Amino acid sequence: MKTYRIATIPGDGIGKEVVPAGQRVLEAIAASSNLFRFEFQDFGWGGDYYRAHGVMMPDDGLDALRDQDAILFGSAGDPHIPDHVTLWGLRLKICQGFDQYANVRPTRILPGIDGPLKRCKPEDLNWVIVRENSEGEYSGVGGRVHQGHPIEAATDVSIMTRAGVERILRFAFKLAQSRPRKQLTVVTKSNAQRHAMVMWDQIAAEVAREFADVKWDKELVDAMTARMVNKPASLDTIVATNLHADILSDLAAALAGSLGIAPTGNIDPERRFPSMFEPIHGSAFDIMGKGLANPIGTFWSVVMLLEHLGEAAAARRVMQAIETVTANPRLHTRDLGGTATTADVTRAVCELVGSR
Repeated sequence: MKTYRIATIPGDGIGKEVVPAGQRVLEAIAASSNLFRFEFQDFGWGGDYYRAHGVMMPDDGLDALRDQDAILFGSAGDPHIPDHVTLWGLRLKICQGFDQYANVRPTRILPGIDGPLKRCKPEDLNWVIVRENSEGEYSGVGGRVHQGHPIEAATDVSIMTRAGVERILRFAFKLAQSRPRKQLTVVTKSNAQRHAMVMWDQIAAEVAREFADVKWDKELVDAMTARMVNKPASLDTIVATNLHADILSDLAAALAGSLGIAPTGNIDPERRFPSMFEPIHGSAFDIMGKGLANPIGTFWSVVMLLEHLGEAAAARRVMQAIETVTANPRLHTRDLGGTATTADVTRAVCELVGSR
């Protein structure tokens, strides 16, 4: 029997509720398959760890994760700790440390969920957003000088390298090639950002020549927001820079019904290091501990984790269970207009996954 080592990092806020729920789903699918099992190792890093140790995770934390097969992550964010400390000290430290350069965010309207686009049919909104996850606007290059003085200055420098741009665009073209529509939209802002984004456009055209069967187009990021709302059926696979895709994927989740249902995979396509899977909803401290968190985003992230491990049949079973649950309005959490609790949704998914 195959054994997979899974690191769980609940992090902050509702991450401490949805990650254990995700672990329960993984345990349920393993118990029902008899083909593989999981060994979980929990890492209590995050805001509480910061208050005790002055850092979000230990300096040798990456070494502790290196031999894991995958990571299930909750959220990073604490109202009593500056956001840049929580993000750079935990999530980005792992993403950049393990060169998880492809952030993949599938988005579609699940059964039973009422999205805000009333004229949009479920088949019209079925996207995958590929986000460059290692450089660009979140490269971490910059600084502040003369703090507190009238001449204070601050810089954040967006760094794009040919290697970084080539590899994310090639990843996106391959992903588009694997989907039925074989269609890719490359998001840009080269009319205003006349150096790095022009290079991005030029490399896109170069890489496109390797994928003659993929139909592709280019869209300015501001126009892209309108296209996502007004012409959702015109889109399929989307690739954008670190910042642009970060913003667009939140819009996509909202258009699909709720940030609570949206998953993410931080992928190292070369599989040199473990990849990390997480919901995109954040720590949501306002509902922490109330049993109101929607675990569907975590469960969909579990589907992506299983797919990454090569357990396609198990991934399909979990996704089918998710769709059965979302189709039942009595199992909608508050963000979807319902009254179900985190425990209600978790129990229902686990029962479906465990049934033969």
